[in-house]
Amino acid sequence: MGQYSKVETDGNLFIVTINRPEVYNALHPMANQELSDAFDAFAANSELWVAIITGAGDKAFSAGNDLKYHAEFRAKTGQRPQSPPKGFGGLTNRHDLDKPVIAAVNGVAMGGGFEIALACDIIIASDQAKFALPEPRVGLAAAAGGMQRLSRQVPLKKAMGMMLTGRHVSAQEGYELGFVTAVVSHSKVMDEARRWAGQILECSPMSIRATKQVVMRSLDVPGLELATRNLHYPAFGAMVQSEDTIEGPKAFAEKRKPNWKGR
Repeated sequence: MGQYSKVETDGNLFIVTINRPEVYNALHPMANQELSDAFDAFAANSELWVAIITGAGDKAFSAGNDLKYHAEFRAKTGQRPQSPPKGFGGLTNRHDLDKPVIAAVNGVAMGGGFEIALACDIIIASDQAKFALPEPRVGLAAAAGGMQRLSRQVPLKKAMGMMLTGRHVSAQEGYELGFVTAVVSHSKVMDEARRWAGQILECSPMSIRATKQVVMRSLDVPGLELATRNLHYPAFGAMVQSEDTIEGPKAFAEKRKPNWKGR
């Protein structure tokens, strides 16, 4: 357990909890570095296949940038606080992570908190969750990927409607817009996130990594033929050469559960 976060493992599942409930899990550089270190460990551990990130308490996933710390730091140094190289929450600039990450949004996800969720592959939201990119209201902008990700994940005019007003969006509206995967009652958000993680863990981790890598790398390729034929997807190549690609069909033929190795 760190000073600003908690981590736990459950088999092949890795769970990270932002642990600053007294400030609605807002993040300053030290907390960001701690989360970055946690996800470095997740990325490097071959026995960890899926991650969930959530917030401590029952009010907030993360309120984003710790503006009080930000203002005091800037007044003292004349400079802006810096996030670690892997970005806000250790995730927003982590473009090389092929393992899936689920955001269990248990309350407000504002600014950088919403940007962390947008950087995840699946968002499970409490029916009490609220989402926003309100940075323009305090003279800032969603510089941790929020402007780029939201405009790619929902229709452009809907994204602009959120970003140019900084308005709050409910979990249900987020589901209707398309950036929320599922909405559940407040008390069930972690149970639902674990259920989704369990379904992913039923699949070969090699196949999951190949799928994520191909999808994410091909998003920026304009032509379908180029995306399907001419790009190099190392995770797909690793899957084809893996023990799992032999085990899967064998288990199916033998009518048993596969014993995935992840290699």
